[in-house]
Order: sequence, then C-alpha cells, then structure tokens
Amino acid sequence: MCELCTSRAQHEGWIRESGGDEIGVRTTRPTGGGRGFLDRLRARRERAREVEAELVAAEERGFEAPPEAAPAPRRPRHVRAVPTNADLKMERALELFNGTDHPRTVGGVARSLGQPTVCVRPTPERPSVVSITVMWDLSWYRYEVDLSDEGAGPQRVGQGDEVSELSPEDTVANATADERGQLHLAADA
Repeated sequence: MCELCTSRAQHEGWIRESGGDEIGVRTTRPTGGGRGFLDRLRARRERAREVEAELVAAEERGFEAPPEAAPAPRRPRHVRAVPTNADLKMERALELFNGTDHPRTVGGVARSLGQPTVCVRPTPERPSVVSITVMWDLSWYRYEVDLSDEGAGPQRVGQGDEVSELSPEDTVANATADERGQLHLAADA
C-alpha cells in the first residue's frame, strides 16, 4: 500500500495484517475523531442548538449570557416618535395620563371640590414634554409627561393650594375631566 493510501485506510478503520502499530506512528494528518465530514457538520449544528438553548434559558432566568458564548440576536427596539403637532402631543399625553392611577386622585378630589379646570399644553422649553394642570378653587396639581420617555409615565411635579400660584398660561382651560377623573381635550380646544 502506498503512503497516501495508508492514511486513508487508517481513517476508514483498515489496518495491515502485519505492522498495524506503525500505521498510527506514520500518520501526520489528524483523524477528526474517526468521524466523517457530515458527522462533524452535524455535531457543530447540534452544539449551536445547545448554545442557543442555554442563552434562551439564561435570558428567561434574567442572567446575562456567558462571555464566551455567541452574542444573542438583537431584539427589536420599541421607539416611539414624538409627535410634532401640539394637538397630537396633548392627545398622547392624556392617553398616558389616563392609563395610570392619577385619574383616581383627580376623581377623588373632584368628588369633594367639584369639577376641575384642566389645562394641557406642550412646554416651550422642552418640546417633548407636555404639562397637565388640574385646578380647583382650593387646590391644583401639575403633571408632566415626557413623550420621548413614555415608559416613565406621567410624573406629578407640583401641587398647591391657590390657583393664583400658577402662571396665566397654566390657567387656560382646554380639557375636561369626567366623573372617574379621566381627562379629555375639549372639543373646541
């Protein structure tokens, strides 16, 4: 048998009747563990599936992936564009406000003090922020909604006892509150 055929024969599992030990010594090519090309590809694919399963399991448990593992595919980002129209900004801010517990506060105070006056306006200093002021004769609350960070939700940024503490532009009514405290833009606003 020639030198080239010896390696192939050994790889296929054939041995000589005499001198079988010397075949292993003369071989210079790695055998790949005795597996064929397709077997190695299948093993790689199986290992990739195992790594993916480990990443998914770790992610579900809230752990970071180990540094030697392949990076997980990116998740889609949920980015919401800030409306440029003032009316759309105010509508979106009221949607976010009404989706929180703040309407319960407004509704509870309204049961004691009556219907509030409501002013909703974008702030000129920060274009992505909408200010919501809910006023009664004896009390007021100011909320801000940052439309560029909707996840933070509406934040109460002020509270007072006298409507005279507010700037004139914060007292212009352009919205209403229903009996549950939900706020809605006035039809003529």
